[in-house]
Formats: sequence, C-alpha cells, structure tokens
Amino acid sequence: MMNFSAKQVVFISFMLFSMFFGAGNLIFPPFLGQSAGDQLWAALAGFIVSAVGLPILGVIAVAKAGSLNELNLRVHPIFALVFPFLIYIAIGPGLAIPRAGSLAFEMGAAPFLPENFVESPVSLLIYTIVFFGLAAWLSMYPSKLISLFGKLLTPILLALITVIFIKSLMDPIGSFKSPIGNYRENPMFQGILEGYLTMDALAALAFGIVIANTLTAQGVIDSKKKSRYMMYAGLGAGLLLAVIYLILGYLGATSSSLGQAENGAIILSNIMTYLFGQSGTLILGIVFTLACFCVSIGLITSCSQFFSTAIPKVKYKVWVIILAVLSTAIANLGLTQILQISVPILGMIYPIAIVLIFLGLLDEIIKRNPYIYRSVIGFVTIFSVLDTINKIFLGSNWSGAFEILPYYIEGLGWLIPALIGLVVGYILGWLRGSTPVTRTNP
Repeated sequence: MMNFSAKQVVFISFMLFSMFFGAGNLIFPPFLGQSAGDQLWAALAGFIVSAVGLPILGVIAVAKAGSLNELNLRVHPIFALVFPFLIYIAIGPGLAIPRAGSLAFEMGAAPFLPENFVESPVSLLIYTIVFFGLAAWLSMYPSKLISLFGKLLTPILLALITVIFIKSLMDPIGSFKSPIGNYRENPMFQGILEGYLTMDALAALAFGIVIANTLTAQGVIDSKKKSRYMMYAGLGAGLLLAVIYLILGYLGATSSSLGQAENGAIILSNIMTYLFGQSGTLILGIVFTLACFCVSIGLITSCSQFFSTAIPKVKYKVWVIILAVLSTAIANLGLTQILQISVPILGMIYPIAIVLIFLGLLDEIIKRNPYIYRSVIGFVTIFSVLDTINKIFLGSNWSGAFEILPYYIEGLGWLIPALIGLVVGYILGWLRGSTPVTRTNP
C-alpha cells in the first residue's frame, strides 16, 4: 500500500488542474473583471465559490463514495447506467472535445495563417486532424499523464500566465472603472452565477475515474488512501484555479481603458497586444492551444476509460480512436448545430449533477436514505427535463410558468424542486423505515 510524497500529490494536482482549465476558464474571468470594475474582488469571491468550490466538492463527493458508479447506485441501478452516459457524451464528443479543437484553431493558429487559407474548410480539417491525432496518441497511455501534465504542460501554462501577470504589474494597463450591469448592485451574487455557468462540476464527476485509475497505476490500491489522495488533488487543483482566476480577473478589470469588449477572448487579445505588441498574439495563441490541448487529452482519457468499462468488448485504445475521429468530424461538420442541442442537454443534467454531489457530501447525515436520494434526484430531473423541452422544442413558451420559481432566470430554478424532493424523501423514509442502499452493479 504505497504512500505518495507531497511532490507526487502536487503533480497529480497539476494534472487535474490541466484537465479542468480549458478555453472557457480563460475567457470567463477577464470578462467578469472588466464588467465588475472596482467591485472586482467581491465578484471574484463569488465566482471562486461556484467555479472552484463546486468542482472541488464534486471531486470530494466521488472520493468519499469511492467512485462515481458507487455514488450513482445510491439513487438507482438504472440511474447509474444512464446518467454517466449523458455526462460523458455531453462533456465529451457532444460538446467539449470538438469545441476545444475549434477554439484552439481559432485562437492559436488562425491569426498566423493567410486569410484565404483560414477561410477554406481544409485549414480547419488539417488542423483538427493533427490536433486530435496528437491528443489521441498521448491519451493512449493514461498512466503517463502525471508526467505529461504534472511535469511538462501545466508548468509551461502556469509560467506563461505568470509572465503575463508580472508584465502587467511592470507596465500597468489602467485603473479599475465603475461596474456595469448586474455587478453594480450585487457583485458577489452575480459572480456566483457566472461561476455556476462554467459547469465545471460535471467535469469533476467525469475526471474522478482518471484520477482513481492513475493512482491505481502508481501503486495506490487501498481505497481509503485513494480517496484521501483524490481529495488532496481536488483541493490542490482548486487552489491553482482560484489563483489563476484572480490573475485573469485582475487583468480584465484593468483593461477598460483599452475599450469595452464583447467577450473575454477579445479582452485577452487587447491586453496581450498592449503588453507585448505583435508577439502578444503568439503568446496568447500558445496559452489557448495548451489549455485546449490539455482539456482534450483529459476528456478523451476519462471518456475512453468510462466507455471501456461500461462496454468492455470495446477496448480502451479503440475508444480513444473513436472519440478522436468523432470529435474531428463534429468540429468540422456540425459544431454549431451540435451546440444548439448539447448546450441545453448540458443545462439539463447540470442541476442533477449538483444535487447528486451535495447528497454524496451529506451522506453521513442522510444515512444513505434511498428515498431522499431518489426523491431529490427525481424532482430535479422532472424540472430539468421539462425546462429543456420548453427551451428546445417549445420556443420557451412555458417560461412564464417556470419564472414563478425563485432564481429561474438566473439558472437556479431547480432549487425549489430539490428542497421539495428532500422533504418528500425524508417523509417517505420516516413512514416506510429507511434502509441503506446495497452495493450492486447495474
């Protein structure tokens, strides 16, 4: 039963950080910073609570349960079969992996290519074949991810962001301006909402399998030790995310003098041009490419490990190839259409994932009461499915009815259904006499 050194725990934290930190994590904080202005620190505090806190809690919940499958089984065997498939498809080939390739091309390659070549579909095809080909090749050997992420890619990414931050201190961009929009009245709550919209808690559930398998490959067999090291990795990755968010948010808040921008990518481009001139575009391109590349490897690895376990007749390396080819095709042939479908589906399963995380964290209090697990998940699932049907198929015609729920417009309409489910589950458990969920495979 192997013990990890502090250095090895740091490397695993670096690995998990790289798997979390994609292009979206680069773009959100600068835009928040520019919008929040002199209310930056309150807004960032709220952002970190949800954008860092929820993913850390997700990793801890999986670690406490032993695995995502064990956590899902507390609800129902059918749930344990269906819900992980939805997670891995939504954050894998259905959205995040092909989007990472497209964004890496747009931010890391397109600025340096001839305009007529960039406009040709061939350019994106060639780029994504190379991009996902390399990602698939490196994903073939998941036991080596600690060395790849922990000792190489993450230090490079962190060093680049540190250089950008130091340069901004030596050559100040500007001062904080007045906040705009919802950041004027309640900057912390608005920051919480922005962090919630990153949906990184889903990734936390998905990445648990990679961390667990990596620890096993490194000789950590004891389940209690494995859970403890998974928690350490989650806390370490969360600390790194928080520090980077603080830096990016600060850069965004100082950039108002460069002009208001529509999104975080434009803000970062303006900042890099101001600080480094034309070479700033190159540095930013490297940062975006590294972030997207790391996330792609992490997602391909976690999805392949899950699908190879769920469908053992298809081996892990075959799944790596399938996912790489599928992601390349989607990135080139229909990413916009896929986003129109997958984003609402992602929104549907995200509330379910959050309440599952909190049920897992509160398991010692609710004593694995199956009625509470099933009732809370059931009520939230009904709400999420109806809300998704309303948005995809009914043109939001039912939104007036949904807006009765507190914070529905902000994306938190599931809170009341979750509380109702909690009360109903507790009453059912009390009336019928709750018994713990037995561990059986779906």
